[in-house]
Amino acid sequence: MKAGTIPGLNHPGRPRFVLASSSPRRRDLLAQIGLVPDAIDPADIDETPLKGELPGPYAGRVAAEKAAKVAPRHPGSVILAADTVVGVGRRILPKTEEPAEAQACLELMSGRRHKVFGGVCLIGADGRTWTRTVTTVVAFRTLGAEEIEAYVRSGEWKGKAGGYAIQGLASLFVREVIGSYPNIVGLPLAEVGGLLRAAGIDPLGLKADS
Repeated sequence: MKAGTIPGLNHPGRPRFVLASSSPRRRDLLAQIGLVPDAIDPADIDETPLKGELPGPYAGRVAAEKAAKVAPRHPGSVILAADTVVGVGRRILPKTEEPAEAQACLELMSGRRHKVFGGVCLIGADGRTWTRTVTTVVAFRTLGAEEIEAYVRSGEWKGKAGGYAIQGLASLFVREVIGSYPNIVGLPLAEVGGLLRAAGIDPLGLKADS
């Protein structure tokens, strides 16, 4: 879908739109609502959780720091940054890079609920900043050891928060979702759409809220 065909990306005076993320999933989600960033500029920040930091506040803080890092490089642009965090209780699960990490995450989530926190920060062309943290509850059915081993062999978990991608093979594990599904994939679209509209961008070409 070309940007020129979308009212919200084509209206006169629309600010330049920058996505502060290299995630193809976030690009795909934006394309789903007809939004194509003018630029992709990932933020390189330290994402180490602070001592005692809870999953929700952590997601919001990281998203805000990403946006703040990228904004000076694009004056007069709208900057969208996000972070997706999987939490079990007070525990922040990693973005898994090793098979053992992915296996441990799946074993922990097997047969229980966990939460996915989507932190979103948007900086407007005028410097105004909006932040949101959206929570989705996901329930996994009880997983067998062979299922977990097979999923780990797939490699789908690599780099994913909590060691799984719900839009892929891991959809076989999901018994229930309460809340925003796209939030689990990478962006809570309902909230992102509202923030972008406030900043002067809307896929429906509606007038921005005052």
